Amino acid sequence: MSHTLGLRQAQKQKTRQALLDAALGLLEEQSLSSLGLREVTRAVGVAPTAFYRHFRSIADLGTALVEEALGSLHPMIRTTVSTADDHGQRIKRAIELIAGHVDAYPAHVRFIARERHGGVQPVREAIRDQLARFGQEVKDELAKDRVSVGWSEDDLLMLANLYVDQMLITASLFLEALDAPAEERDRVCQVAERQMRLISIGREHWLD
Repeated sequence: MSHTLGLRQAQKQKTRQALLDAALGLLEEQSLSSLGLREVTRAVGVAPTAFYRHFRSIADLGTALVEEALGSLHPMIRTTVSTADDHGQRIKRAIELIAGHVDAYPAHVRFIARERHGGVQPVREAIRDQLARFGQEVKDELAKDRVSVGWSEDDLLMLANLYVDQMLITASLFLEALDAPAEERDRVCQVAERQMRLISIGREHWLD
């Protein structure tokens, strides 16, 4: 009996993931607000009624995609601002991690970039909540740095959100340069490094 239940659960999870993958593929060419439930189920080869065994609505599927795209990134985001290295090494590591993530998951990055200000409110809110978590986690890491002595909690959170926003901008730039020549990707790296350095320099003199 337990074996049968295990097989059913595995099949259910497989179908759920297939719906997510199909939706992500369809969203390469359109926004979530224009995506139809039947488009997704047709791509997977299941009946439309099967969709509701996994998601309440397209918006519910969208929030699951947000979790898939951003939920696993929290350790990576914390690593980018770890105090183990100096500012220069930290910036280079952050840019390398972002570039690698865009190369590995371009569809997820494109989905977040489009739907962050898209027309589906629950998805916008889910993205906002994930980014707020990133900001808090970055703030906690920054607070460990000697440069943060004397900073207020509000100012540290403001700085953390600046870094998070800059990471998103950098990811978008790498996405645009995904199929570009190596020289263009190098240019993106240089621009991203200068922008992050500017934030770091401002940080060092904030209390002057």
